[in-house]
Amino acid sequence: MLLMTLKVLLPFEVFAVETNVSCIVVETAQGAFGLLPRRLDCVAALVPGILSFEIEAQGEVFLALDEGVLVKAGADVVISVRRALRGDDLAHLRDAIEQQFLTLDAQEQAMRQTMVRLETGFMRRFVSLREHSS
Repeated sequence: MLLMTLKVLLPFEVFAVETNVSCIVVETAQGAFGLLPRRLDCVAALVPGILSFEIEAQGEVFLALDEGVLVKAGADVVISVRRALRGDDLAHLRDAIEQQFLTLDAQEQAMRQTMVRLETGFMRRFVSLREHSS
């Protein structure tokens, strides 16, 4: 039986390496989709959500993932995300996503908007000074 290898990467460490994975279900902006070993190779952008996968010896395993990227090439599935949590309790993982990943994303988005305003203001002043000096 053909099985997959799943590797979950964080910015500074390997979070998980799982072998003998029979199926994987991930969440994207377009909805959830599943991967089986014979599925065509693909790349997908992931949103914060629950990843589930099955290993014959352990059964179904759940990970809470922040946004990231999934790449399937042959029997290898590599996922790169900013943050990840492992757990058996789906309710706890779902709460973690809402409290940690989505809240931080909202804070990061607000920070980025502030930086855009600062940069825009700086550029306007720079252009104005340049026009006046010409």
